[in-house]
Amino acid sequence: MMVIHQVKVLVMPLNAQSIPLKTGVIYIVDDDEDARESLVWLLESNGFKVSPHESAERFLLALQNADPAIPACLLLDHRLPGMSGLELYTQLIKQRYLLPAAFITGYADVALAVQAIKQGAQDFIEKPYKEDLICKLANEMLDKAYSDYQKHMELNSIRNKLKTLTKREREVLECLTAGCTNKQVGQNLHISLKTVEAHRANVMDKLGVNRAATLLKLSITNQQYH
Repeated sequence: MMVIHQVKVLVMPLNAQSIPLKTGVIYIVDDDEDARESLVWLLESNGFKVSPHESAERFLLALQNADPAIPACLLLDHRLPGMSGLELYTQLIKQRYLLPAAFITGYADVALAVQAIKQGAQDFIEKPYKEDLICKLANEMLDKAYSDYQKHMELNSIRNKLKTLTKREREVLECLTAGCTNKQVGQNLHISLKTVEAHRANVMDKLGVNRAATLLKLSITNQQYH
């Protein structure tokens, strides 16, 4: 069951000079200047790099020039001028941005919270919020952003390698990953056992694997995210 956090603000003395800068960028999208600056101060004081924006449109412009290799996450309000926070988040999903996001809003809206969580949002927090809750959430989202990016790069590498296979090599691979023996592959494709072995060796060489189990795992990974 989803829980909407509603707690009092906890003000803590912070010394920005003693806190190391954390890897990654936290985007903030909130049209309330005071709320935006307060959140920037909190996160920067705790060692985070922050990029604040007053509207979804301005944020999208900034995102176009961002380095996708740098882990990033998003804290956004739902009630924004122009494009709403949920509309922005939906657009990011459609454009396949690897950007964990959480909503911070001053208006309790269970239906909105449910919809956001169903679409993959990390959390839905109601103002006022606890400072330590926000910092913990930011760390978790940046960790997820880094993990998602690594998986994305691994998948791209797999797909690029698969593109190097010939039509016959792809057919051999499909048979092998379906559990066929070399003999069965030859029977299915009407080719000799020696030819199957040659194609199999080529497939494993092009994909950079030396074990059948690794070959199967690689193929399954590609199918899962296709």
